Amino acid sequence: MMSTNQLKYCFLYICLLFSGLSYAQNAANGKIIDEKTNKEISGVEVFINDSNKAALTTTTGNFSVQSDSIIYKLKFTRKNYAFETVDISVDNANNLVIKLSQEKVSSIEEVVIHNEKTKYKSKKENPAYRIMQEVWKRKRNNGLEKFDTYTFKEYEKIQFDANNLDSAFMNRKIFNKLDFIFDYADSTASGKMALPIFLNESIYKNFGENKPNKKSKKLLVAQKTSGFQDNQVITLTAKNLYRDINIYDNTLNYFDIGFPSPVGTDGFSTYDYNLVDTIAVNGENAYKIRYQPRRTEVLAFQGYLYIDTDSYAVLGATLKSTNKINVNFINAISTELEYDNPDNETFLPKKFVTEIEMTPFAKKKSAKSIIAKRSVDYSEYDFNRPLADSIFTRKKEEYDDSFVEKDEAFWATARPDSLSKQEQGVYEMLDKLQHTPKFNRIIKLTETLASRYYNVTKGIDLGPITSIYGKNEVEGDRIRLGARTYFTQNDPWRVEFYNAYGFKDHQFKYGVEGRYMFNRVNRFMVGAGTKRDITQLGVQLTTEDGILSRSFASSTVFARGENASLSSVNQTSVFTSIEPWKNFQIRVDGTMQSIKSANPDGFNLMYYQNGNLRKTTNDSHVTFSLIARPGAKFSQTGVDRYEHGTLAPTIVLKYTRGIEGLFNADFNYNKLQFMFYKPILLGSWGRTLFSFEAGKNFDTVPLALQNIIPGNQSYGLVPNTFAQLNYYEFVADTYSTMHIEHHFNGKILSFIPLIKKLKLREVAFIRGAYGSLSDDSKNINVDNLKYSAPDQQIYYEYGFGIENIGFGNIRIFRVDFNWRGNYLDRQDVSKFGIKAGFQFGF
Repeated sequence: MMSTNQLKYCFLYICLLFSGLSYAQNAANGKIIDEKTNKEISGVEVFINDSNKAALTTTTGNFSVQSDSIIYKLKFTRKNYAFETVDISVDNANNLVIKLSQEKVSSIEEVVIHNEKTKYKSKKENPAYRIMQEVWKRKRNNGLEKFDTYTFKEYEKIQFDANNLDSAFMNRKIFNKLDFIFDYADSTASGKMALPIFLNESIYKNFGENKPNKKSKKLLVAQKTSGFQDNQVITLTAKNLYRDINIYDNTLNYFDIGFPSPVGTDGFSTYDYNLVDTIAVNGENAYKIRYQPRRTEVLAFQGYLYIDTDSYAVLGATLKSTNKINVNFINAISTELEYDNPDNETFLPKKFVTEIEMTPFAKKKSAKSIIAKRSVDYSEYDFNRPLADSIFTRKKEEYDDSFVEKDEAFWATARPDSLSKQEQGVYEMLDKLQHTPKFNRIIKLTETLASRYYNVTKGIDLGPITSIYGKNEVEGDRIRLGARTYFTQNDPWRVEFYNAYGFKDHQFKYGVEGRYMFNRVNRFMVGAGTKRDITQLGVQLTTEDGILSRSFASSTVFARGENASLSSVNQTSVFTSIEPWKNFQIRVDGTMQSIKSANPDGFNLMYYQNGNLRKTTNDSHVTFSLIARPGAKFSQTGVDRYEHGTLAPTIVLKYTRGIEGLFNADFNYNKLQFMFYKPILLGSWGRTLFSFEAGKNFDTVPLALQNIIPGNQSYGLVPNTFAQLNYYEFVADTYSTMHIEHHFNGKILSFIPLIKKLKLREVAFIRGAYGSLSDDSKNINVDNLKYSAPDQQIYYEYGFGIENIGFGNIRIFRVDFNWRGNYLDRQDVSKFGIKAGFQFGF
């Protein structure tokens, strides 16, 4: 064993040795020559170690570099030369001779560089095609999947600018007393003004584990928003515009619309590629390939790819939409991507910048618009360090509003780059606007239109404003007035109520519900409510829980044929719910209700029980629900959350137990239900909406408690209903339904010369239902012969729709043409029908 003195001397020796090595290796010098001619070369970029920034650009053939840290590698790059990498040690740090070669730098037999688009007889003659083939062979995966554990920092900045402002616009009356905001505007290249109006900064810490168990966590550690901390509409809109993309995927997701990736394996079916140059990108030699869509009417990009000449990794890419982009409210999209490539199989995101130009009116470049810019910097990657299980546990403090509040000193060091003068002005300008009554009125109008509620005083909102008027056969004209409590976007409790009056039946209706959340981490919540109202039952199979869920009767203003099949419902419910795991909810509802026909002369809900004729169905039941939303993203942490746009599926499993005798309930019964919904991107062919439902009543129950295959006798678009079915046409103990709706995003109509100018989009759909109804379930109802299930064959409907109808960038109208496929011999069936409605989305 070494003595204490021996240890001291050994430590001193190691320190001296290390110091000597460091001194010897923190500087290097030499000359750079052409390998063939031996002539000195100038204009060479010299990179130290793995730095992405050149330490020196030579002006002669000699170089000399120094560093505060040990130099163990130098990289030399110059246009039209292969890059050269040299390992540096104590022995070779001085008087280096670097020879650069002009020889071919890849295994491709021939590289022809063109500055203009060149047409080839076949894609195999195109040198860009041969390069892209190598990229596809070496298709890389995100490096985060490679390591046992990983952590990294993510800095996100989102800014909105009002663009193309001119003096006439700035002199409008609306800006009276607000004209100081133009002091913060900035001149653009066109001579017009751009005014920053919103800035949001966020810093996340990402944790992940791949082995032994796969889990991840994205922790928001800091957030700063320019004056809109309490504005759920603007902040959510900003976050909701963007999706994470991987350039190697065949389809890139923008606004949940699929754009073909120029790096995808089927890219040549959409794009023309042209090799234009070889350049240095962050010290790496790269092919610069220009790509553009073969047809400008399709949803596709144009821009450049930067492909490493040795490893065929994507070092960077630019993606810019065409002038004919067919997306609602959007004039243009552009994205710049940078990647690090640690090895031959993986990549790591480095920086993404996306700009979206939005305008509701015109596609002209001169139109006044909003530029929404998002930049994300990924840094501080760390791999294979042990991570404690507690890191992945959701903690109470993470859901506190003050958790993300940081001072200016924190932000000054946390930002990868300092804010520009214009960006700094956003915070100052919006602080002033918060004290301007006119500005607050504009914000209030915006929030009212988006949330459908009008704030009358602190804590009280009136609405929803879209439910004020309705019409149906029983009530005639119907007026509904409601309100809710609303103090902040993260309220832990909410009370809502409404009153309604029918001018035909002269009856008042009401509903009230309260909810309280005890814990924001697992969203442990309780609630209770009661209502008395006229309702159209049978428009949903897997029904929404909650007293104030949709009342379909009040929303039907125009309908095909007369609808008298409405029910009068008195209902009281209590519930509790919890999320033991993220995006997985367990919910228990207890419901007591009485149901009878709201129009006995036109709609019969009477049934037999023990030989007695009953008009009212008394029911008490308990429902146990499992609801999964894997991949869903939400804003806010109160009783109400606002969901970000994703392609997350919805999976629901429900078991309902009816309890005879509880609060005078008439029936014992058991019901099991399942629902699955998923949007699916299918590359350049658009998006499919898939929905499947199945269920079974294990006991005999009257019509009021049965499963009704959802019909739609309105002229409006109602999801997951059958357009050509009448209400209560099909009733089933056991059922399964499927809805498949595909949005082509204009891919077919863009081939038709005259129609393509209208920028219409096509939709195709098919719906089916199958089920059975027992004789006992038929016989319990007075109108037993009237009800049947689609058990002879699968009932189906099919059709197509035209969407994106409108003008300018406002194209929110849709028309569907529906055909009934079978069961055509029934009385009062509608073989063909047209539905229409507004469809808000990109």
